[in-house]
Parts: sequence; structure tokens; C-alpha cells
Amino acid sequence: MKAVLCTHYAGPEELEIADIDPPSAGPGEVVVAVRAAGLNFFDTLIIENKYQFKPELPFSPGAEVAGEVLHTGAGVTAFRPGDRVMAYTVWGGAREQVVVPEDSVIAMPDGLDFTVAAGLIVTYGTSLHALRDRAKLQPGETLAVLGASGGVGQAAIEIGKAMGARVIACASADDKLEFCRSLRADETVNYSTEDLKTRLKELTGGKGVDVIYDPVGADLAEAAFRAIGWKGRFLVIGFAGGGIPKMPLNLALLKGADIVGVFWGDHLKREPALHRTNMAQLLDWVLEGKVKPHIHKVYPLKQTADALQAIARREVLGKVIVTP
Repeated sequence: MKAVLCTHYAGPEELEIADIDPPSAGPGEVVVAVRAAGLNFFDTLIIENKYQFKPELPFSPGAEVAGEVLHTGAGVTAFRPGDRVMAYTVWGGAREQVVVPEDSVIAMPDGLDFTVAAGLIVTYGTSLHALRDRAKLQPGETLAVLGASGGVGQAAIEIGKAMGARVIACASADDKLEFCRSLRADETVNYSTEDLKTRLKELTGGKGVDVIYDPVGADLAEAAFRAIGWKGRFLVIGFAGGGIPKMPLNLALLKGADIVGVFWGDHLKREPALHRTNMAQLLDWVLEGKVKPHIHKVYPLKQTADALQAIARREVLGKVIVTP
């Protein structure tokens, strides 16, 4: 079978397309024929050995897949060959077949396209866990989303709206903000041309933001946190901006605010039942039309390097999918 392989740590241009043996299912495992695989920003870091996950070489990028069950191992009871499924793989999804534990597999409803399903698990799963489980976002509250045009940003806007929040989308360019408005963001801030703290204060009438969703970090984190409201919640999602901020903790004291870590990958291991509940909610919202994942582009498997380069250059609006 065909697989995209990282054989040594380097940029996307050095990934290889190789023929490898298909996997077999061990006890409690499921082999999935991959119809679509989702790529994320952290894939650009994993292949350069710059991420907390460090898979053994060689490996394939791609943390989420959708496809059909080919065969199952001993003890698997929830799935049968031919079932339409989606799964979180951590890495290894950019190939024609992948083996995953049964507990990581979720049944796909009829009518859901594979390319849409492959883009739901990581970004939408992260955002729902962040906003519902960690921030306890309430209807009528104000949510500010940094890096709002990217994968998790798009998901946070849509989920925030589905939960009844007023959403302020923050991004670095006008075309990205136009995209955010198409997702029903209520207000927008261009932090390349506007002062982030000042604008967020203005847009909340001086009250401050209830929940800040930050996948960017770097210099934006403190500026946004200075605009947080009383008992606000600052969600630490990631550091796509390249720097890990050192937040002045007196700001949290003065606002009675919480700095809340969101480690979705560990949440899956520690709270699998809650993860399945969240995924069921997301699938319901998709089928109801409340959440409509935007697919930036679908690439053939052999162009996975091009797809990752587009993500690394910050050219992507929404999700990038590769299809074997």
C-alpha cells in the first residue's frame, strides 16, 4: 500500500511516498481503509521533531482519518468490516490503510462525507472540549478567538455560535476576517493593524471578554489577556505563533480570571466517555447544519508535502484534507 513517510526529521519537502506492507489488526484493533485524512498545524512540527509527540521513524503524518473498516482483531465487538468510521490516530493517517485501537474509532452517520468527517476530530474536538468542558461557556457570553481563520479557530467560532455566545474573531489579515464573518462571527479584529487589547475592550463596552481562546500564544496572549473581563477564562490551546508567553500573574489576580490549560490529547485518554459524548454532539450539530466545516482544499495523497507547506505558510482557511 502507499504511504507518506517521514524517514528523517525535516520539512515537508523531504517526505517520501513509499510502498509498504498493509497492517494487520491485533487484539482490540481495527484496520481502516483510509478515504480521507485530516492534516493540522502540529503535523508540520512533528515531522521536524518540534512537537511533544515524537513517533519512532519512519512514520506518516496525519492525526485523523475517515474510511471503512477492512478487518478487526480479536475482541473487537463494536465494528464490522464495511462500517463507515472516523478515528484519531495521533499520527500515521496519511496512508492507504491504518490500524487503530477500537476505543479510538467512532461510527460515522449515514450521509456524512468522508472529507468532512476527517476534518472534525482534532479541531472541533479540541474546541468543544475547550469551550464546554474547560471554559463552561454560557449563552450570551463574549468569546474572543485568536488565530480565528485557522482550523481550530474556525471550529471555535462555529461552536461558540452553536453554544449561544457572541463571537469576536481575531486574525492577521482582512481576507481572513472576511472568512470569519462568513462563519457568522459577530465582530472582527485585525491584530496586524489594530491594538488587540484596545479593540477588545471597545467591542465589549469596557467590560472585557468572558472567554479568550488562544491557539497562537507569542505576543498576542498578554495583549488579549489584558482585555479579559471579571472572572474571565483564558484558554491555552497552543503556540502556533512560535513563542510560549510568560503571563504576568497579577493580571489574573486583578481580574479574578482563570488561565485554563486545554490538553485535548490527554483528555481523550483520561476521559474517553466524555470525548465520545462530545463527538456525538458535534455529529448532531453537523447533521443539523449548525456546524459546517470549511474544507480549504483536498489534496491527493502524493501531494501531502504541498498540503503541509500551505499550512506552514499560514495560507489555509479551515481544514486541509488528503485522500489516498
